[in-house]
Amino acid sequence: MALMSLSWCLSAALALLCGSSWPQVHSSLAPENEVPLRPTTWLPEGKITSITLPKGRTRRLYFTLRKKAPALSVTISPCDLPIEWSLAARTLKDKPLKSPQWSTKKSMPEVWWRGPGTEEKIHSFTGNVVDTYRGPSHPHASIYILRLRSKQQNTRATVYLHEGLGPSGTFPLLPADPRVHTLGVGMTSVTLSWPPSASITSLPHAEKSYDYCVLVNSQKNYPSLCAARESMRKEKDQRQEKKERRRRVTVWPILKEWWWQQWDTYPEPQSPTSSITDEYADLQCVCQGTESVCTVSELLPDTQYYFDVFVMDRLNGTNMAYKGTFARTHEEARPAIITLREGELRWVTFHDRGSNSEQFFTFRPRGWQQSGLLTLQSCGGGEKVKVTVSSKGQVLTSQAVGGDLVHIWLQGSPSYLIHLEREGTTTSQIPAATDLALPGGLMASVKMQTSSAYHRRGVPSLPSTLQIKSFNRLRGCNSVTLAWMGTEERSLYCVYRRKLGNREPEAGGVSALTAPCLGPESRSDTERVLCKYFQELNPRRAVTTAVIGGLEPGMAYVFDVYLMRRWGIPIKYASKMVKTRKEC
Repeated sequence: MALMSLSWCLSAALALLCGSSWPQVHSSLAPENEVPLRPTTWLPEGKITSITLPKGRTRRLYFTLRKKAPALSVTISPCDLPIEWSLAARTLKDKPLKSPQWSTKKSMPEVWWRGPGTEEKIHSFTGNVVDTYRGPSHPHASIYILRLRSKQQNTRATVYLHEGLGPSGTFPLLPADPRVHTLGVGMTSVTLSWPPSASITSLPHAEKSYDYCVLVNSQKNYPSLCAARESMRKEKDQRQEKKERRRRVTVWPILKEWWWQQWDTYPEPQSPTSSITDEYADLQCVCQGTESVCTVSELLPDTQYYFDVFVMDRLNGTNMAYKGTFARTHEEARPAIITLREGELRWVTFHDRGSNSEQFFTFRPRGWQQSGLLTLQSCGGGEKVKVTVSSKGQVLTSQAVGGDLVHIWLQGSPSYLIHLEREGTTTSQIPAATDLALPGGLMASVKMQTSSAYHRRGVPSLPSTLQIKSFNRLRGCNSVTLAWMGTEERSLYCVYRRKLGNREPEAGGVSALTAPCLGPESRSDTERVLCKYFQELNPRRAVTTAVIGGLEPGMAYVFDVYLMRRWGIPIKYASKMVKTRKEC
């Protein structure tokens, strides 16, 4: 008997030492109207109480009011998950027995439970947003019971009890319409506005204990700052876990080198501060202050974002959430894409010299082989033009385009995107003769042609040199003899002539030499003197000649030879100036 009495005394002593901090555990076998023999969790008045809610278990908090308290308010703020909570008033028909046996072995709430009485539910709520019950005190309530439960997962919640009429002043005030409005949406920015909080507008300008905090993310709206911080913490943990997984499989020499680098650059530990805002220092608010308008910039185009606004009380460490909104940024202004026709010869011009200009084209080859030939030539003198060919988002080739012909073989894709971009100018001035190729004073021009080449197997061959040779011994008063290199492919060669005046022999010759992209389409039919086909399988012997007659004695002529093909831009040889003899 003495041993049992000693054991009961030790149990009572432990209960007194633990006090109200001992968490209440409700047995599933105990009836609803019976409290186990354990200390009771009392809810203090005027103090924010944080509690943990295990999944599927009901947590109970008890409180009583002062005799003259006319009203009460209970505020429940879930963290990140929906919870169920209810408030009930327990009324006793008779006063509890004041027997020494009861008072020493049972806690006071259990004594009330044992006695006859009734329980009335005052309020209940289910959700993940802040909810407040305000009402008059129950006239016959002996004790109030607050029940909280989370069905999904373990979570947290804060509870605040206030006695008396009116707001407690602990939480910031929200306007009657706490919705966030979208003033404007751009490609990389969104402008927001919201009704101001009375907690901020009623304060003197010098007193700054309230702030707005605007958060933006691409996942969802958050009902509270606690939910936002919890989501950020989970993302951080996931990133850290991925780093740890990669670190486990790292080879030891690499890991050793990384360890020494981290050891050398490891930051010094910082001393903790006692500021109330430290809890939310990692929120990274895009806008913070007392202004009720915010412009969120540096967003991605064509992306949906969620915006939340919280009014924070730095003095009490509390906050209230506005009703968030979402908006989708505008997509990037897509440039016009021009469709190129089969065999079309196009002049691409850039009007803007001050900034990078670009143009887009698309080409779809004919035939089941899906092969084609793209030929380009720059006529802009000192202008730098770059061509980029891509298909299905993958870049196939990218190269500069100059005065020489650029051949790009297209094969294996149903369509191709051709991107031409003017990158800038060189220090040399653009020759005056370029105006011939650039009508209207345009700043740059590229000559381009696309054609299907389903019966070809690659880029066509080019002459070994584009120089024209004249023979002095074969030069007469009415004729000259010219020679140029051909190719092993059967092609058409056309010769054009232009007579120079007495005052422009040198200027005319230089003018003709500085216009490499001028094709036969820019020449008059009266200037064409002959066209001939030529083919030589041996490239070293692929030389053809032509005797040009019908000339005037003692006159200067400029001769141009064009290699004409069914595919691609005609190749222009370097202009040759020849003067006939005066006397023969």
